[in-house]
Amino acid sequence: MYAIPKKLKVGVIGATGMVGQRFLSLLADHPYFDVIKLAASARSAGKSYETALDGRWKLSEQMPAQFKDMIVENAADVADFSKDIDFVFCAVDMKADETVALETAYAKAECPVVSNNKACRWMADVPMMIPELNPEHMDVIPLQRKRLGTNYGFVAAKPNCSIQSYVPMLTPLLKYRPTKVAVTTYQAISGAGKTFAEWPEMIDNVIPYIGGEEEKSEMEPLKIWGKLTDGGIITAKEPIISAQCIRVPVTDGHMAAVFVSFEEKPAAEQIISEWKNFEGEPQRLGLPNAPEQFITYFDEPDRPQTKLDRDIYRGMGITAGRLRPDTIFDYKFIGISHNTLRGAAGGAVETAELLAAKGWLRSKS
Repeated sequence: MYAIPKKLKVGVIGATGMVGQRFLSLLADHPYFDVIKLAASARSAGKSYETALDGRWKLSEQMPAQFKDMIVENAADVADFSKDIDFVFCAVDMKADETVALETAYAKAECPVVSNNKACRWMADVPMMIPELNPEHMDVIPLQRKRLGTNYGFVAAKPNCSIQSYVPMLTPLLKYRPTKVAVTTYQAISGAGKTFAEWPEMIDNVIPYIGGEEEKSEMEPLKIWGKLTDGGIITAKEPIISAQCIRVPVTDGHMAAVFVSFEEKPAAEQIISEWKNFEGEPQRLGLPNAPEQFITYFDEPDRPQTKLDRDIYRGMGITAGRLRPDTIFDYKFIGISHNTLRGAAGGAVETAELLAAKGWLRSKS
């Protein structure tokens, strides 16, 4: 496993929300990162973390003891909170313009931001990464620093959770030039930051609409596949993606039903081989949160299944199955990813691990 020269001091902004809680569960005793500060809204500031949550810990695992008595600070106090830390994870529930302002303020205070939020994803000089797929997009950071007037500060974003159930399978197939993709995602309630206790309307129910999700599912993959230029990241033009996003009564795990056509149609055996043999920079470096096998393909006709397979490789692996010919497209298949691990906090932590391994995040002391 790659080891960074010195453990980094970290803050978590939005620590009281579901994704913030997941960040803390992943960062307890992390080999690269030491969480020394927590921040949330003004109403939580000044309270211990356990008191601020007031019984709202939403994960099945216990709250890490090391954070219970840590005093929550006000995320808006940028100068104070950014003192003595090397970078922050950010998972706030704010309007887009407010999130941009907050994350930019931290970056300008020379405190890099690894963001779970959507607000900065479409800026041409902000890397939006699935670390296995587009690590080269880190190289846009100097352009962003020039815009911000910083020496060290920048914002790096994690993409939307829904695309991680199908984009990992499409990426190794780009050499065959996919032209059209249709995808329907079946998304867990934790993607809305909810549990069944908080959202009883979801029990025995399916909601065929998730606000803004279809647009992100159709467009964000094109930035993942975009090219790095002197002016920033230029999004890809193909394949054309049509998406439907549906909320289903599942705690965790997003499933995608995918249909794809190619300009140069590969054999099914080639596709499965591409998936099984694909690895990215996190696997080559042995990063702490990198799954040993990025994409796992199941031959069984009833796999992958959300409940059985969402936790593969600690929830950081991607699973695929049911690859078969289609009557309209060339092929169809099923994919699953864990939305709050690979799709949210876990993906952001792995992004930070890669940024640290490549020297973009470092100790200030």
